[in-house]
Amino acid sequence: MRIRPFAANLTSFADGPRPNRSILFYNRRALFLIGSRGQAQFLTRSSAGLLLTIDSGRLPCDNRAWHRYDGNSTRAQQAAPSKVQIPSRKVSSRPRLAAVVTEYRKFSHAQHIVDRFLFGYGWEGGHHKPQMDVVSLYVDQRPKGDLSQSRAAEFPKMRIAPTIADALMGGGRTLDVDGVLLIGEHGAYPRNEKGQTLYPRYEFFTQIIDVFRKSGRSVPIFNDKHLSWSWEHAHEMVAASRALNFPLMAGSSLPVTRRLPAIDFPYDSTPTEVMAIGYGKVDSYDFHVLETIQCMVERRRGGETGVVAVQAIRGDDVWTRMSAGSWQAGGWDLSLFNACLCRSITLGSARAGYSDVFPSPADVRKLVKTPVAYRIEYRDGLKATMLLLNELVTDMTFAARLQGHSNVLSCLMYLPHRDVCNFFSPLVNQAETMFLTGHSPRPIERTLLTTGLTAAGVESLWRGQQRIQTPHLAVAYRVGDESVFWRT
Repeated sequence: MRIRPFAANLTSFADGPRPNRSILFYNRRALFLIGSRGQAQFLTRSSAGLLLTIDSGRLPCDNRAWHRYDGNSTRAQQAAPSKVQIPSRKVSSRPRLAAVVTEYRKFSHAQHIVDRFLFGYGWEGGHHKPQMDVVSLYVDQRPKGDLSQSRAAEFPKMRIAPTIADALMGGGRTLDVDGVLLIGEHGAYPRNEKGQTLYPRYEFFTQIIDVFRKSGRSVPIFNDKHLSWSWEHAHEMVAASRALNFPLMAGSSLPVTRRLPAIDFPYDSTPTEVMAIGYGKVDSYDFHVLETIQCMVERRRGGETGVVAVQAIRGDDVWTRMSAGSWQAGGWDLSLFNACLCRSITLGSARAGYSDVFPSPADVRKLVKTPVAYRIEYRDGLKATMLLLNELVTDMTFAARLQGHSNVLSCLMYLPHRDVCNFFSPLVNQAETMFLTGHSPRPIERTLLTTGLTAAGVESLWRGQQRIQTPHLAVAYRVGDESVFWRT
């Protein structure tokens, strides 16, 4: 493939001499290799520095800075072409991480995430060991089945810390790690009058950045799931990351897990209405289904503009809305609903002896005792519906109607069996990338917006299913057209 200019700020080798060795250009999400014979490959990099070809025919094209790295060396080369920056961090550096978690037991998020940093995980047909060390662990609660002490015994480099500050400072008086894993999911924490579990992510975060301020420097933070149960706390967390100039990555595995079929939302397309169906509880799994929507629609023409209103509906009113048959009539597009169900691989049946019968409206109502719906109005006119339909499905699906297209776009966000939960692997891989490069592979604005949507849905239910105006959710951002979900 002949090299041609593919980014405004990257010097091309199209008309110049071909390099005599492989030259690697990279930005925050992708790699582009120019071989010694002039061939080009679009690559992605695992955090261990392994080059994994994912598409040899597509050139990256965005406005991010591209950096040059000599693929046959262990450090950046000085003879870089003009307008290409030299990376300040060597690829061979080995970050030291602190893990700050609510609890560490089997099947907790801390176990799924921290274990992958300790033991490694399956990745692209091999066993990948992160090129970094968890050197300290703070655990807030130790229920029956706690694994923290046994993990510390197995990994002597990882010290159990009595406080969050001690985990970050290594017993000293200043910051002594290169990154922080903040995992505030699971544990016995109180609920407020709205039914929200008051996980202490914000409280953990404030203790972490207190150490940053006292030390006069900051390091990247990965925050599992949504930022907080409180919009005000979430907004403050993002503002602090910008004020103290450190990368903040947050969210769940849904945006990066495998998809069936393996499709991206068409970049720069114009959706008119979208839907995602999932399962689970409000103030918990609703966040996952909202992330399913957001990681898709943020790629639309004009980028993300924010949300003007949210209305949550529960119980029989969901069936009344569904019968309306359209958004304009107070419901949603039933073709999107049907497309989502047709993508599900866990679709329940209300009829004994049947396992593959498309459910009738009566079947759906028989199976789902307490349906929940969020109707979301975006600032640019896009309409979205999030549905939690326990007993009908135990997976998450997405469907969209695009302007100028007669067919509905749809896919399944594939979440493998709970015993393995290897959908955590691409999430951990993205966190590794941030710790190695100093750049988050996903926009923090996405998680800020989905955190606000989750809180707005809870608020709407608490106010008796009122439509909540959300001027505070005018969260605008743009993403590039590169694909970021896990393919194999």
